[in-house]
Amino acid sequence: MTVILPFTRPIAGRRKTRRADIGTLPSHQPPTGPGLSVAGAVAPWVESFARHRRSPQDVYWLKENAELLSLLRVMQQRVGGGAGAGDFGDEAALSPLRPFYDRAARQLEFFPQYYRFILSICLDYEDLIGTGHFGPNTRAAELAHWVAHQGLVEAEMSDLQRAEARQLLARRGISLPVDPGLDDRLRRFARRSQTFAIPNRKAAYELTHIVFYLSDYGRRDPGLDGAVQRSLTYAGLLACLDQDLDLLSEICIALRYCGVTPPSRWEQALTRAFERFILTPDGFDGHMDGYHAYFVTLWWQQICGPAQQPLGVDIGGLRAGTPYRDA
Repeated sequence: MTVILPFTRPIAGRRKTRRADIGTLPSHQPPTGPGLSVAGAVAPWVESFARHRRSPQDVYWLKENAELLSLLRVMQQRVGGGAGAGDFGDEAALSPLRPFYDRAARQLEFFPQYYRFILSICLDYEDLIGTGHFGPNTRAAELAHWVAHQGLVEAEMSDLQRAEARQLLARRGISLPVDPGLDDRLRRFARRSQTFAIPNRKAAYELTHIVFYLSDYGRRDPGLDGAVQRSLTYAGLLACLDQDLDLLSEICIALRYCGVTPPSRWEQALTRAFERFILTPDGFDGHMDGYHAYFVTLWWQQICGPAQQPLGVDIGGLRAGTPYRDA
């Protein structure tokens, strides 16, 4: 399978790149040139995901933009030194998302079932532009209070979704009623290593997300023991055998959030694969592509090595590597 990241809007003033031009430069090389700031590198990505891949009425629009902003927030903390730091202060790079942010309250009222996506986008938007520290006087804080008041978390059937909701609301200082068994149930699931010794991608992704939420994305010790690390190792072995780049990246991230260095062969495989992503102009056809695998692999790269230019490449120049192919 060739992993392709299509972007539908060439940057003004640059030659439109044909498919034959792709594959000349490694994707992990940071863009060069005078005046290329963090915001300048990010803006084309936000433009593509906000306006050109899907309609805002599509739930996958919510999912993709939530994941993009979540990645940017992780990277900004590495590059800029913390949420709200760096070159996002003028908000220009994120301006394509401003209309969604402005109407988020109405969107949430009509589609409360998507509250985690909507709230995540607004929280990250504020933190990236530096307004998140204003506390209760932000739109995201108002949305978070509305979610808590409406009891939307109580409608969740999954402990994992409850953990995610708790983590989101806590970012604006909102504490949910204590569920004394939630963390214990999450840890019990994660400790059962037999679950992850057979192929089960859904369970493996739930395992990695348990680590993400309990560690607050690496900001605190998740308090997970050797049994959980064994579960991650089993899941990682299967992901590596399957050449599942997406899942293997998440497992390596989760291990590092547990304070464990992943096996070197796994991370070498991720490095090789990351250098072989392809970016293509005008290539998105509305179906799923390799964007998520690219995002989580770059996320892994950010937390295990020197801080990189956000998103790794300048899509205006369509820098890319040779095709990555699974056997």
